[in-house]
Amino acid sequence: MVDYHAANQSYQYGPSSAGNGAGGGGSMGDYMAQEDDWDRDLLLDPAWEKQQRKTFTAWCNSHLRKAGTQIENIDEDFRDGLKLMLLLEVISGERLPKPERGKMRVHKINNVNKALDFIASKGVKLVSIGAEEIVDGNAKMTLGMIWTIILRFAIQDISVEETSAKEGLLLWCQRKTAPYKNVNVQNFHISWKDGLAFNALIHRHRPELIEYDKLRKDDPVTNLNNAFEVAEKYLDIPKMLDAEDIVGTLRPDEKAIMTYVSCFYHAFSGAQKAETAANRICKVLAVNQENEHLMEDYEKLASDLLEWIRRTIPWLEDRVPQKTIQEMQQKLEDFRDYRRVHKPPKVQEKCQLEINFNTLQTKLRLSNRPAFMPSEGKMVSDINNGWQHLEQAEKGYEEWLLNEIRRLERLDHLAEKFRQKASIHEAWTDGKEAMLKHRDYETATLSDIKALIRKHEAFESDLAAHQDRVEQIAAIAQELNELDYYDSHNVNTRCQKICDQWDALGSLTHSRREALEKTEKQLEAIDQLHLEYAKRAAPFNNWMESAMEDLQDMFIVHTIEEIEGLISAHDQFKSTLPDADREREAILAIHKEAQRIAESNHIKLSGSNPYTTVTPQIINSKWEKVQQLVPKRDHALLEEQSKQQSNEHLRRQFASQANVVGPWIQTKMEEIGRISIEMNGTLEDQLSHLKQYERSIVDYKPNLDLLEQQHQLIQEALIFDNKHTNYTMEHIRVGWEQLLTTIARTINEVENQILTRDAKGISQEQMQEFRASFNHFDKDHGGALGPEEFKACLISLGYDVENDRQTGSMDSDDFRALLISTGYSLGDAEFNRIMSLVDPNHSGLVTFQAFIDFMSRETTDTDTADQVIASFKVLAGDKNFITAEELRRELPPDQAEYCIARMAPYQGPDAVPGALDYKSFSTALYGESDL
Repeated sequence: MVDYHAANQSYQYGPSSAGNGAGGGGSMGDYMAQEDDWDRDLLLDPAWEKQQRKTFTAWCNSHLRKAGTQIENIDEDFRDGLKLMLLLEVISGERLPKPERGKMRVHKINNVNKALDFIASKGVKLVSIGAEEIVDGNAKMTLGMIWTIILRFAIQDISVEETSAKEGLLLWCQRKTAPYKNVNVQNFHISWKDGLAFNALIHRHRPELIEYDKLRKDDPVTNLNNAFEVAEKYLDIPKMLDAEDIVGTLRPDEKAIMTYVSCFYHAFSGAQKAETAANRICKVLAVNQENEHLMEDYEKLASDLLEWIRRTIPWLEDRVPQKTIQEMQQKLEDFRDYRRVHKPPKVQEKCQLEINFNTLQTKLRLSNRPAFMPSEGKMVSDINNGWQHLEQAEKGYEEWLLNEIRRLERLDHLAEKFRQKASIHEAWTDGKEAMLKHRDYETATLSDIKALIRKHEAFESDLAAHQDRVEQIAAIAQELNELDYYDSHNVNTRCQKICDQWDALGSLTHSRREALEKTEKQLEAIDQLHLEYAKRAAPFNNWMESAMEDLQDMFIVHTIEEIEGLISAHDQFKSTLPDADREREAILAIHKEAQRIAESNHIKLSGSNPYTTVTPQIINSKWEKVQQLVPKRDHALLEEQSKQQSNEHLRRQFASQANVVGPWIQTKMEEIGRISIEMNGTLEDQLSHLKQYERSIVDYKPNLDLLEQQHQLIQEALIFDNKHTNYTMEHIRVGWEQLLTTIARTINEVENQILTRDAKGISQEQMQEFRASFNHFDKDHGGALGPEEFKACLISLGYDVENDRQTGSMDSDDFRALLISTGYSLGDAEFNRIMSLVDPNHSGLVTFQAFIDFMSRETTDTDTADQVIASFKVLAGDKNFITAEELRRELPPDQAEYCIARMAPYQGPDAVPGALDYKSFSTALYGESDL
């Protein structure tokens, strides 16, 4: 500092300390142009001059006291230039030229000029202010000079959001006083008259000093004096204004107010830095908290979906067959409910889960956070694997249900057929054992014996005819066993009884024949006419029984061709009826002829034909039964034909709709693929177009519902095949679910691109350039690039892979400049590093979203771990640790507790009880690789 003691013996100065002024040569020309309300050609308003004298004097003394001196009269004490030079040295922290020692006017003018030259060297234009006016004690010029010094050294460096000094100081005041009632800072004059704004500024930064709620707007003098006294006592801001002068002036002096308010700004600048640091930390913590909420939501949704899959698969894999077709049809109905009601919401949850996962990863990348790794077993791939297992089980379960229903239908048919044939056979065998055991031949006459022999031969013929039925019964029982019929035990018992009885009949028949043949030599031939009747009546009777059995036989068909075959066979049978009727007439004629001969020869017949039990009455009765069964059979076949025609109509109806819906879904899938590749217009246009496209797809849902209704009718009719279409309902469902999932994923991709674009500041032209380059190398239009395709794409955008350096030939000037400045290279090592960024899961594919993230991640300034550590260090007062008390004082309650719960204890040598390690916490927010 210049030795002013030698120049002026009346002042004793101590050592100087650098004040709060700033060096540097920033121009004041622009700001001074705004201060055109200082009119040097007009006299100052007396009230304003008084306010300026007091304020400027107090401001100067607040700095001069650091040098151990002060001024009493501002326009007198600066006339010799000595204290003026001293003031400039204190506030700038720089040394001025040595002052001249003499007390003559020329010495004073030279000293004042040295001060004015120093002010001018700081880029300040001094208009109409000369050393002579200062030396002569010109009050207007002296006040103007001091105001210029205040502007340069106290106000110029104040800037909020790139505003000018005055606007920046005003904006700072507005923000700090915004929460306070009755305070509305719009200027630096009348907005401060009631004193509430001064009190609000102090209370905002030091609430313990002011009881703001007790202040009244209608008591401005008390308010002003309270603020001035508190500022002087606790903030070391001298009282620069008089409350009465401010209240008594219509419009307080703006420069005096600005000077005083600037002292508050500088007094609280340390708190401002802490607030800025706290805001940065709050921003980072808010992002982290939101991401953790998204992670928790993903984990819960994934757990719920996997749990549902885990519960559902065992149900689908439960293949325990039921005993009746009704029970299996109930299982089929339960399965339809699962398909219609339970599964669709889970399909939506699965799609939403993937969308949430992609959005979360995008937000993590944009906020420079590590990628989210779900808990073990809850990756999207794990859910897809579980879903695939579910659909495999679902497909197998449906096939098993249908096959089991077919099997049970077949079993019911065979069981009924078994019972029918068994009943007929048991009715035929009733009494046969007793007849075969009868020893009537021992007392019979010759004619009786012959009759018994013929009757036995007829019985053997009848027995042989029934051999096929017994074999059919055994074969049906065997098939029921093979098909695991639930009542196989009773079937087997009944079948075994029939077979044992049949064996017994065979043995008895053989024994009776031997007995009859033994006595046959002694008997004459039986009447040939009765014999002929018996021989012809037995086959005809058997034919009628077979015909009745066939006419009553149950049938099962599945196609129109099968029923038409049965109808054709029935028509052929009906064509044989005339011949059968003629045979019946011939047999009855034999019987009549025997009666005619007996009557003609007066032969007394002993009773019925001894050779057969088939009487004409039986033949006529059975023939009448056959005649009655034929139209019933006609009716049953026609009903079945109508049913099959209805089934055919259902097949054609379903096929007609499926052959429209199936190609429509395929077409829409292809169109979505083209849309996701072409992507014309802005991202907002693309998003709007895709959502309109999604609505058109959703509007098509009634066609699918109609197809589901038709499919249900087909299943209820137990129709198992359809030759009119290659589309099954399962194919349609899978295609529809894939269509909805694909459009939702495409919309989510565009939304993530918008999120990336807005967060990274990518222009629409850049986005279109990225899309065009990506699509050019996406040869298979699969929406992803392989490593070689990705490398070729990077080369096309200006990366020299072979020379391991970057050429910077991209269309985007900003991105080119960034790449050149960073010296980005793409050798093998660098390319492998890039691939680890764009393909962290090593799938071998680079999606468009990952491509955009890579192209934009270097171009945007984001918060880093270093920045967060620096912010915490400000809050900690430059310590290597921070305390819970400091966090609660500087941060909002929820974010302060968030940090306290996650920060580890500080272990450094300078640790104190309760110290927390903010460095490791900040590092963990971004991952080790970012530091």
